[in-house]
Amino acid sequence: MRKLILLLALSGITITGFGQTKPMEIPLYKGAVPNAVAGPNEEKLEIRPNKSQSITKVRTPTLTVFLPAKGKANGTAVVICPGGGYAKLAFSHEGLDVAHKLTERGVAAFVLKYRLPDSTVTSNLEITPLQDAQQALYLVRQRAQEWGVNPERVGIMGFSAGGHVASTAGTHFNRPQIPNRENFSLRPDFMVLVYPVISGDSAISHKGSFANLLGKKPAAEKLKTYSNETQVTAQTPPTFLLHASDDKTVPAQNSLVFYQALLQHKIPAELHIYQNGGHGFGLNNKTTQDQWLERCLNWMASNKLLDGRPKN
Repeated sequence: MRKLILLLALSGITITGFGQTKPMEIPLYKGAVPNAVAGPNEEKLEIRPNKSQSITKVRTPTLTVFLPAKGKANGTAVVICPGGGYAKLAFSHEGLDVAHKLTERGVAAFVLKYRLPDSTVTSNLEITPLQDAQQALYLVRQRAQEWGVNPERVGIMGFSAGGHVASTAGTHFNRPQIPNRENFSLRPDFMVLVYPVISGDSAISHKGSFANLLGKKPAAEKLKTYSNETQVTAQTPPTFLLHASDDKTVPAQNSLVFYQALLQHKIPAELHIYQNGGHGFGLNNKTTQDQWLERCLNWMASNKLLDGRPKN
């Protein structure tokens, strides 16, 4: 808890009087964490000079819960997956900061501290991030009434490799990786993908992310399975995509090929590509006065995701 308080303080978020509730960090699983490999807790929080924080060696996945003030809450919820190349989590500028802004607009936000594909932590590297994303969606729907959330308006947002986690959740939901006795939907109702890792195509892929997830020489069929532009179907959720043309880390073609697949399957989608911005800009692309989160909220409103009150 002290670590969470430090994170929130450094992000400029006060935990007293924040809306109606304090942000809460809760375990993602009750009891044993699936596929866990026994070992010491080596999780590390790094705080950089610019006050951004990254986390490595996640052994115990959590959700940090941000609920809007009761009078503002509209019932929509978003699970946020920070990026970091499947090697770390950019937990502040691609997680906590975004959650804070969303709650100001009435959206409940849940920052996912997911396990990374690390053999010292998990026995099944490739499914572990998806497993944690599915569990996050399950948990938000399970506790929807308690948190003032409409279980039919639970989306997922991901940045960079977190965009791969999110897009995998949005295209692999028919492959459950968690127990689900209540048969809750594991499909996100919408996706927001910000400079996402999508494709394993060597011409456009972020090779580090795919190497960390699948190994340096994955089988072609495995690579295709996790190249999420090839997994889009008529059931894929509506999607908002954002990228920068000059992104040299994760080329903008990742968003383009996913958008084209969405169009092919007639999935409602919106794509924004900035001329400049590079990679990893989080909430604030300093090369433009435009605020992409406003564009995203406009898209959400046009899809009736910001209307009304919680469904209880």
